[in-house]
Amino acid sequence: MKILMLNPPFIPKYSRQSRSPAKTKGGTIYFPYFLAYAAGVLEKNGFNVKLLDAVAKDLSHDETLDVIKKFNPSLVVVDTSTPSIINDVEFASRIKKKLENVHVNLVGTHPTHLPEETLKMSDKIDSVCVWEYDYTVRDLAIALEKGMDLKNVEGLCFRGGKKIVKNKSRTLIQNLDDLPFVSEVYKKHLNIKDYFYASVEYPQVTILTARGCPYNCTFCNSPFKASYRFRSVENVIQELEFIKNELPEVREVMIEDETFPAVKSRTIKLCDEIIKRKINMKWSCNARVNTDFETLKTMKKAGCRLLCVGFESPVQGILDSIKKGTTKNTQIEFMNNCNRLGLLVNGCFILGLPGDTKETIRNTIEFAKLLNPDTAQFYPLMVYPGLPAYEWAKQKKYLTTEDYSKWLTKEGWHNCVLDRPDLLGEELLKMCDKARMEFYLRPKYFIKRLKFLARGKGEIKRVIIGGNTFFRYLIKVLKHNE
Repeated sequence: MKILMLNPPFIPKYSRQSRSPAKTKGGTIYFPYFLAYAAGVLEKNGFNVKLLDAVAKDLSHDETLDVIKKFNPSLVVVDTSTPSIINDVEFASRIKKKLENVHVNLVGTHPTHLPEETLKMSDKIDSVCVWEYDYTVRDLAIALEKGMDLKNVEGLCFRGGKKIVKNKSRTLIQNLDDLPFVSEVYKKHLNIKDYFYASVEYPQVTILTARGCPYNCTFCNSPFKASYRFRSVENVIQELEFIKNELPEVREVMIEDETFPAVKSRTIKLCDEIIKRKINMKWSCNARVNTDFETLKTMKKAGCRLLCVGFESPVQGILDSIKKGTTKNTQIEFMNNCNRLGLLVNGCFILGLPGDTKETIRNTIEFAKLLNPDTAQFYPLMVYPGLPAYEWAKQKKYLTTEDYSKWLTKEGWHNCVLDRPDLLGEELLKMCDKARMEFYLRPKYFIKRLKFLARGKGEIKRVIIGGNTFFRYLIKVLKHNE
């Protein structure tokens, strides 16, 4: 049985896999790692699988359909996201019209939270997966191949005649070691040079050493919040050795766990083993500001280069309102520790959080400059179906539209679909642009950047690729505001 795992065509360099899907200002384009993990599971079970990333390959709708028709799969699994869902459903419907007897399935956070609504968007969509779909897609493929009733496939919502049937939920995967190495799937199906992460040396690969997050921030669109499961240390080490030996062109590994150092003992044990086994590989990860000095020091010694960190805001009332579980003092201490150790930081800040005013947003921008991380990202608050932040916006009647295509600007960047009495969405977007210009167009920042360039060719290439894209964006903003 042939199965196509598809990241469908949309806006060039659009990252569905991001927790806040959009085209980024720095040119980042994510690996479709959840699709890749599921593709590996299917191959492990004997299916003929093709993983196609139409966005990374910059394929048009028609070009993608030609590739699909030539492969002629019996099952097509289509990745989705809220801002692209209208496009994704329309394209999935075209696949159904193009191929006879194909089963079209949708995956991602949007159909997870709105399975029935997603199926109702088109009668050409046969099913959607809810939550973690590696084994749901496997069981769906087995059922289709053997002509079995789909009602026994846990985690599936499907069209049963004129009815929509929602099956029993699937338990989250507990033994992540049973999953394939995603880097092995990349090597077989993708060209890693098609992907770029603005904060990470190029070329890189993205892996997960854990799934889920023990925290539950109200705005976060992570698929497995309030859960945390991790791979064994030995299993992670084996994948790092695979990357080192089989993908020698890789300059850095991005560990895309929601919070890599979530469990201190496990983090230190893994880092100690990286040192002991002489992996000698640069890597970066997502982290929280409650990561202590001892853990950061061990991570640095094991090859950690950069941490992606959500600071969000320095205002305690706002941090509490989004259940962030951090404080301004903790943020400052964390940044000081990283500077002491020579660890780079990509700091993320959200403007327009519940409780934010123009004054508190001004505080956030000044705080970002005070922290002075290697790079800083300023986002408007983005709300997605299924999240507490979305329900808050609906309850307050702040949502200006429920047309999901409006979640992005025409260029593919983040839009703001929230209007508050004292803070309009258009104003918030302008504040984000102002924050970026204030942060990056400072002499203090340029001096720091020149010091980074002295680190070597890897840093120079990263800065040139990401900086070129980002500063072209800033110039565009400046011209627009003239």
